[in-house]
Parts: sequence; C-alpha cells; structure tokens
Amino acid sequence: MRKGIILAGGTGSRLFPMTQVVSKQLLPVYDKPMIYYPISTLMQAGIREILLICRPVDLPLFRALLQDGTQWGISLQYAEQSEPNGLAEALIIAEDFLDGGPSALILGDNLFHGDSLTPLLAQTCAIEPSAALSGATVFAYHVSNPQDYGVISFDKSGRALSIEEKPVKPQSKYAMLGLYFFDNRASDFAKQITPSGRGELEIVDLVNMYLSSNALNVNILGRGTAWLDTGTPDALAEATQFISAIEKRQGLKINCPEEVAYRLGLIDDAQLRELAKPLLNSGYGEYLLGLLQTSH
Repeated sequence: MRKGIILAGGTGSRLFPMTQVVSKQLLPVYDKPMIYYPISTLMQAGIREILLICRPVDLPLFRALLQDGTQWGISLQYAEQSEPNGLAEALIIAEDFLDGGPSALILGDNLFHGDSLTPLLAQTCAIEPSAALSGATVFAYHVSNPQDYGVISFDKSGRALSIEEKPVKPQSKYAMLGLYFFDNRASDFAKQITPSGRGELEIVDLVNMYLSSNALNVNILGRGTAWLDTGTPDALAEATQFISAIEKRQGLKINCPEEVAYRLGLIDDAQLRELAKPLLNSGYGEYLLGLLQTSH
C-alpha cells in the first residue's frame, strides 16, 4: 500500500512574528489546525499510514495534538527535519518508513478542496504490486502569479515539457502543487540530487528526474478545484475566509478528519461520539454528533 508523507518543517519566516514560537502548520485555518487539511487529503486518497516530518522543537506539539492517529483509524508516525534542507529531503528521511514502497508527499501548508478531487486522488493513489515502477504524478493549477511557483510548461498535445522553479519568465501559468505521488524509486532519486544555490534539495529536481525518463504524469486541476497556499499572512487570511464562507453556506466542514474517518468506515458511531465529547463547547463537537443523525 502507498504510504503518505506530510512535510511540516521549515521556520515559516514569511509569517513572522506569528510563527516565531510555533509551527505554521499548527496555526488555525478557520475552525481547524492547518495540519488537519493535508491529513484529511491523504485519508481521502486512501492512505492509512502517514509519516509527519517536522522540526524537533515542534514534534511534541504535533504529537500532543494528533497522537498516533488511531482515533481516526489511521497510523501516524513522526520524524525530524533538523534544518530546512529542501522538500526532496523528505523522501530521504522517510526511506525506512516507506520500506521500498510507493509514496504520496504533501506539504503541510497546502489546502485542497473540490468535488472531483477525492476520486482523482483515490485513482492516482491506487497501485498494483506489479506496478511499483509506475513513475510519478504531479498536479498543475492555473495561477495568476506563476513566477512564485514551480512552473510546468506543456506542448500542443498537453504533454509536460519542463518544470522550472520560480522562473523570471514563466513558460506557462500552470503551477505545480504541493502534492506528489511517487513510485518506489523516489528515495533513491532524492539521494542523487545536488543541493541548489540556496543549499536545498529541490523537489523540482526530483520531479524532473521522472520527466527526463518519460515517467511523469501531470494532472491539471480544473476551475472547480480550490488550491490554497497558506505561506503568507494574506494567503492565510484568504484561506480562512474561503473555508469559512463554504462551511457557513453549506453547513458542511471541509477536510474534517473525524468526518472523513467516519464516512470511510474507519471509525464507528461510538468512536465518533467519543471524539465529539471534548469538542462540544466550540460547536465542532455538535457538528460531529450531527453526522450520527444524518448518516442514519
């Protein structure tokens, strides 16, 4: 089975002073800690074993909040990234955890929402044992400011031609999102990467290794899918406003791990009721109890 990796490291310096003493992935995005969103995304993709990588100083806080994941019917393990040495280093840190299997890497500050997203992720995540060397899959999203991201350019047939990290003159307006599916070669490929000028193992270099060997698939997410990057104060505020507006309009929560676990059958009525009890004062628990009524 494919295993998941959440990279929740880094100093979050673009959010200072908010993140001077706490990881940005522990900050709230409306009614939930930011880290709930990538966990829920991986769960919806069908992943049940997740490794969370964070700074040593933040690890006790993540562990206190998330525990071992069994309350949501999953397994959560932890590892440390002492220095922000690049996204691709996550595959090296996670090598023993992956144990030679395929992986899904998601950044802890990337939020995804969309009706068609769950079946797409589940389809991408599914893998047969005989297809271990199936390559990599990344996702592209049309943005107004491509120079701030890794940019994917395409030929006329829609095949990916190149991926450039924060180019001065972008060849397209399609950004590569912080969600990557890799086969069982990713850790070995990551070890072959030379640090960039800023001293990091760039994820673009890892993805380009798959591209150069014709083993990269790019899925373009349409207008009905929302991708939110929460790395700046403005982006964090916009994400909170977006989640708030959708949840208030629909009366449904976005990326609520308790609900995801319940709807997937990972936990039962009694377990959901126990999860709701300490959360009643905030209204979050009332929502969880409401799921028991609507499901029946």
